[in-house]
Amino acid sequence: MFSLGALALLLLALAFAWVVLGVHALLLGRMPGNWLQRHVRQPRLWGAGALLMVVSWNAESLSLLAVGVGLVALGHVMKSQ
Repeated sequence: MFSLGALALLLLALAFAWVVLGVHALLLGRMPGNWLQRHVRQPRLWGAGALLMVVSWNAESLSLLAVGVGLVALGHVMKSQ
């Protein structure tokens, strides 16, 4: 049973880190770290998608998850104007 609790704690920590990255990208318009700055072209779009993905996990909605994944992908590939 301890391994199940450890797994739940790990998933909670990963979700918290994902929310922090999403809020940082959405509010500041840039990504932390060199790797993310090089690979994410639209940080605000990426941040909105990341937050939607976490909200979909809480609301148990696959449609919100699909929209969130799509926004994160668009944040990676869409060039800025």
